[in-house]
Amino acid sequence: MASRSFLAMGISMLTRLDAHDRALFARYAVGPSRRRAARWGWTLVTHLGGATGSIAAATIPIIAGGSSREIGIHALVALVASHLVVQAIKRTVGRPRPSRHGGRSWMDEPDRFSFPSGHSAAAMSVAAVFALAWPALAPLLLPIAVVVGFSRVRLGVHYPGDVLAGQVIAIVTALIVVA
Repeated sequence: MASRSFLAMGISMLTRLDAHDRALFARYAVGPSRRRAARWGWTLVTHLGGATGSIAAATIPIIAGGSSREIGIHALVALVASHLVVQAIKRTVGRPRPSRHGGRSWMDEPDRFSFPSGHSAAAMSVAAVFALAWPALAPLLLPIAVVVGFSRVRLGVHYPGDVLAGQVIAIVTALIVVA
C-alpha cells in the first residue's frame, strides 16, 4: 500500500513539473509574431552548442598546445561523455519535443526526443571544463553556455527542464573529468 502511495506522489509531482515546464515554454518560446532577425540571432547562438561549435571550442586549446593542451583534452572528454549520457537518457525517457505537442519549432530538430537537451549539455560541458581550468574566464563562459540553453527554448526545440537537465549532466560530467 505504501508503494502505491509513493508511486502516486511521484506521478503527481512529475505531472506538476511537466505542467510548469510547458507553461515556461509557452512564455519564452519565440512566437510567430516575433521578428525574423530575432529568430536568426537565436539560431546563431544555438549553433554554439552544436557539434561544430562545441567540438571547435574544445579542440582549440589542443591545437594551441602548451599547458592548455590538457585542458582541451579534458573538455573534449567531457563533451563526449556528456553526449553519451544525454543520448542514453533521451532514448530511455523518450520525451517528445514541444513541436509534437502543438508547439512551433523555428529550426530543424536533430531528433524527435526532447529530454535532456544535447546542445545545452555540449555548450555547458566545454564551458564548465574551461571555467574550472581558467576561473577568470568563468564569468564570461558560463553565461554564454546558459544563453545557448535558453536559445533552445526560444527556438521551440526544448522545454526549459530539458535545458536544465542537460546543463546539470554537463556540469557533473565536467567535474568528474577534471577531478
